[in-house]
Order: sequence, then structure tokens, then C-alpha cells
Amino acid sequence: MDQRVTPPPMMQSGCRPVDALLDPVKGQHQRAIAHRLKRAEGQIRGVLRMMESGEPCENIVQQLAAARKALDRTFYEMIACMIESEVGSVEDPDVCRERVAEITRLLARYA
Repeated sequence: MDQRVTPPPMMQSGCRPVDALLDPVKGQHQRAIAHRLKRAEGQIRGVLRMMESGEPCENIVQQLAAARKALDRTFYEMIACMIESEVGSVEDPDVCRERVAEITRLLARYA
């Protein structure tokens, strides 16, 4: 069974193949994103262990903040990847403006 996630339309019509954008082992950004997600996963597992062992709330909150920051950095790394792949190789100025507007909407919606 194919478990791929369908990318947003802008990615489907982008300048790089969709498979390269979805494969986390290809490209510098994808490796960085996978690494950051694994780090956040470890931090969240650590928070769960701290809660189960009765750690003070202050220590737990500190780890939650670190996990949140790791996810935020992952988000911005993904946006950087989108900018490079969707805008960096577009030659038509109108298409470039359209791509920038789509990325701006994503930033406004999720950031």
C-alpha cells in the first residue's frame, strides 16, 4: 500500500520532482528536517518519562519549551526548503510572485 502524503498543489506543480520533496533522505533540507523531528521526538519522550517519575513541573515545562522550539525550527527549515525549491528555480516573474504569495499564506496561517 502506498503511504505517501499528497503534497499541496504548489508542490505538485513545482520545479523539482515531488518525490525529491517527500523523501526525507534526499537533499540537505530533508536530512535536517528528519534530524530535527527525531530530536523533538526524543524530547517529548523525555517529558513523558519526567511526568511518570514525578519530576517537578518547572523541569517538565522547560523540556516542553525545548520540544516546542525544536518543532518551530523544523517548520522554518521546511519553509526554507519550499522557498528554495518552489521559487529559486522559477524563471517567470509572474509564477515566482504566485509562489511567493502561496508561501506567504502558509506562513501567515501556520507560523
